[in-house]
Amino acid sequence: MDSAVSNVVNATLAMRQVQTVQEAQINVFKESLDMKAAHITALMDSVAQVPQLATSGSVGTQINTTA
Repeated sequence: MDSAVSNVVNATLAMRQVQTVQEAQINVFKESLDMKAAHITALMDSVAQVPQLATSGSVGTQINTTA
């Protein structure tokens, strides 16, 4: 009976160690995703400017010709 209890305890400890490692990996992954999201947001903010219509000249002053 003692070996069965010992096996259960060892299995429980092993599962806890695996769980701890997995939690650490998930936290690193989440931080990586957050950093990537911040970089993409900054990139999109720097690029996404609405083009202005032309105010003079023969093209683009009557009809918006930008696509």
